[in-house]
Amino acid sequence: MAEDKRIYLIGLTQLKGIGDMLARQLLHYFDNEAQEVFAAKKQTLEKIPGIGAVKAEAIMQSKAEALRNAAKELAFVEKKKLRLFSITDEDYPVRLCECLDAPVVFYYTGSADLNVQRVLSIVGTRSATDYGEKLTGLLLKELSEMFSGLLVVSGLAYGIDICAHRSAVKFGLPTVGVLAHGLDRLYPSSHRKTAIEMLEQGGGLLTDFVSGTVPGRENFLQRNRLIAGLSDATIVVESAEKGGALVTADIALSYGREVYTFPGRVSDRYSEGCNRLIHTNKAGLITSARDLVEALNWDLKGRKQASQQPCLAFANELPRSPVLDVIAEKKQIQINELSLLLDIPVHQLSPVLFELELAGYIRAIPGGAYRLNF
Repeated sequence: MAEDKRIYLIGLTQLKGIGDMLARQLLHYFDNEAQEVFAAKKQTLEKIPGIGAVKAEAIMQSKAEALRNAAKELAFVEKKKLRLFSITDEDYPVRLCECLDAPVVFYYTGSADLNVQRVLSIVGTRSATDYGEKLTGLLLKELSEMFSGLLVVSGLAYGIDICAHRSAVKFGLPTVGVLAHGLDRLYPSSHRKTAIEMLEQGGGLLTDFVSGTVPGRENFLQRNRLIAGLSDATIVVESAEKGGALVTADIALSYGREVYTFPGRVSDRYSEGCNRLIHTNKAGLITSARDLVEALNWDLKGRKQASQQPCLAFANELPRSPVLDVIAEKKQIQINELSLLLDIPVHQLSPVLFELELAGYIRAIPGGAYRLNF
């Protein structure tokens, strides 16, 4: 990719008020030529679905600063010899490409192939018990004996996350940590030794945050979508009634991915979330690697090594989305009914619908209902 194009692609992510979905919409409108977004006049931008006058003005006001920030970030990428993945690249992770809110660009260091045949994300509480740690270790030991090339994805956080990474390293599996900050730092710093071991053993670290970004609370929620999106399935080992692992599970479900969890005693605090996932049919119950392999049908077939055309922004008129699938089937549907059918709480569904409406795929109609916009 030519340097100038990389600057414009990074610049898209730095525009005020433009998230990943609208950035992809802009790319689609301009045939994946990011520089055309910055060259466009306000009148042109206003006509793009999801943009309008207010956002067009915000783009015009922020594009100079966005390009300055992008040039600075590209210099950092080159200095640190990082890999910049763009959604227009042929080797952009195929699983992530399927997600409606996949990042336009993300930053990567390491040698793990993100398009290998089998990828699992393993998440859980930051206050892991001996039970949870033993389950994680045993699961990865058994999986390593079945699939030597399995890629393990997690968030490098305390508890189950770091246990998953360390177990993967111990049993010879490549593992990738998804960070909630830029690649100019590592949080928590106490996990630096493990991160180095991950890189030495063919793993990696990735983020869609630029350098200088600190690990704020909201960033952890944003990075969870990458953990879910990079994987074939998400495994929740331990979780309290509320927690980031459950958010990751919900995101995975919204992507149409599989979720599995280990049951625990009803009196154990860090089994409450897992037992609830099973009770509400959000997650399949597993007790061993064999259960997981059978549930994913990995004994009989595996996902072929990804070979794809570039992940062109919205190359098909309707991107893959369970939300869009249901709306298309029902013609029009009220948000509460949609929430029940998808088993996604209204408060989590509302921002998804808002983004889809901004991107021009759906339209709100009276009575809190939605229909496709074409």
